[in-house]
Order: sequence, then C-alpha cells, then structure tokens
Amino acid sequence: MRQRRLMNQINVVPYIDVMLVLLVIFMVTAPMMPTGTVDLPSVAKTSAPTAKQPMVIHINKENDWTLKDRGSPQEAMPVDKEELVARLRDAQASDPEKPVVIEAEKRVRYDAVMQVMDLLQRNQIAKVGLLVKPAEK
Repeated sequence: MRQRRLMNQINVVPYIDVMLVLLVIFMVTAPMMPTGTVDLPSVAKTSAPTAKQPMVIHINKENDWTLKDRGSPQEAMPVDKEELVARLRDAQASDPEKPVVIEAEKRVRYDAVMQVMDLLQRNQIAKVGLLVKPAEK
C-alpha cells in the first residue's frame, strides 16, 4: 500500500474567479457613474495686474551679499546684515507690497541661503521668496 503525499501548494483558482467577477462588475457599473463638471472662473484679459519689481538679494559663492532694486536703475550694492535689514525695511515702509527675493549662485551652500531667510524672518520682512532659474532645454 502506497502512502499519499501532502500537497504544499496553494490553490489560487478560487481567487482568480473572484477577481474576474469583480472585474466584470466594475466594467458594467463604471459607465453608469455620473460625471462631474468643474466650472472654472473666467478672468478678463484687459485687467492684468502689473507685477511689482522686487528687491533682489544676491548671494555669491564667497557668501557676499548684494542688494538690487529691480524697480530702480541703480546697480547692485554690497551690503552686510545690518545694512540689508535697514534698506529692506525702508523699501517696505514706503511700499508694504514690495516683494523680496533671494538669488543664490549654484555653488552656494543651502545653509547660507537659510541664514539670509532666517535674518529676514527675525526682522519681520514680509513677502520673501526664492528666485529660481528655469531649466535649460
């Protein structure tokens, strides 16, 4: 008399049957689902707001800072921490909506940019952003 060996494999046929039934149910009910519409707001093209020219803080690889007001014809001027904060406060006192952007060279450490951002935040300079260079094709 020969002994029967135990089978160590899982029978996956019932699972496949269940999956096929679910697939058929979804295929039948999907076309019956209501579609949603999104009403986008429209904007008149003649009333485009003019963007304000920002104050640009440039950080080079030696961690030297220069400040340039893109709204004026003056050249960029080297500044230290105290002078930077004073000039930005003066600019935002005359125009509270004046944006400030930080521009850094490629080789500048992230820490140097964060130091400038922290300095501006501690001194309540509003509307601070980062200037990025678009990807070249």
